[in-house]
Amino acid sequence: MQGLLIALFAIIAGIDFWLEGFYIFRPMIVCTVTGAILGNLTLGIIAGGLTELAFAGLTPVGGTQPPNPIMAGVMTVVLAYTTGKTPATAIGLALPFSVLMQYIILFYYSAFSVLTKKLDTYAANGETKKFTRLALLPTWIVALSYGLIAFLCVYGAQEPMRALVNSMPTWLSHGFEIAGSILPAVGFGLLLKSMLKAEYVPYLLLGFTAACFIKFGNLMPVAVIGVALAFIEYYHNKRSMDNEKKIKTMIDNAGGNGDDSDGI
Repeated sequence: MQGLLIALFAIIAGIDFWLEGFYIFRPMIVCTVTGAILGNLTLGIIAGGLTELAFAGLTPVGGTQPPNPIMAGVMTVVLAYTTGKTPATAIGLALPFSVLMQYIILFYYSAFSVLTKKLDTYAANGETKKFTRLALLPTWIVALSYGLIAFLCVYGAQEPMRALVNSMPTWLSHGFEIAGSILPAVGFGLLLKSMLKAEYVPYLLLGFTAACFIKFGNLMPVAVIGVALAFIEYYHNKRSMDNEKKIKTMIDNAGGNGDDSDGI
C-alpha cells in the first residue's frame, strides 16, 4: 500500500515536473510527503532539507536535464527508512535512481519530437479534439512512467538495496555519507554561481554571520531576518521604480505642453 501511495504521488509530481506548474516536484515537498506516507515525517523533513540543497542549483535549461529531483527525493527517504542509514548517506545511494529517471526523460524528449508534425497537421485542419488528445499523450506517458518506476524502485528494490547497504564495508558506507554531506554545499554553490550579484553579497554575509556565529535554538530567527531583508529590498526597488515613473511622467508632460516657440 505504501508503494502504491508513493507511486500515486510520483505520478502527480511527475506531471507537475513535466509542466512545471506548481513546483510540488521539488525534493523538499517530495521527501516530506514520502516520509509522511512511510510514517516517519521527521525523516522526510530532514531528508527534504538536505536533498533540496543538493538540487538547488540543478535546474533544467532548454533540452538539458539534471538528475531527476523526484526520484532523488523519493529514494533518499525510502533508503534511509529501510536501511537505517542517515539521510546524508541515502542521498548518495539514491543518485543512481535519479540518473535513471533523468535518462528516461531525455529519451522522451527525443521520442516525442516526432509528434510535432502530426500536431501541425491537426492544427492546420482545425481538428481540435485530435490535437488535444495527441498533445496530452506525452504527459500521460511520462506520468505513468513515474508511477511505474517509483513503485518498482520503492517496492521491488527495498530488499536488494538493504542487502547491498548492509554488505558494504564501513569505509565505503562512510564515503557515501561524506559525499551526501557535500552535495548540498555543491548544489548551493551552483545556485550562487548563477544568481549571486555584487549588490547582494552584504545579504549573504549577514545571513552567514547570523547562522554561524549567533546562538539560536533553531534557524527560524535567521529566516525571519531573511524575510525582513527581502521586504526592505522589495520596497526599496518599488520606491525607485515609482520615482522613475514620476520623473518620466513629468518629462513627458513638460515636453507635451509646449509648442515650436518654446524651443528645446
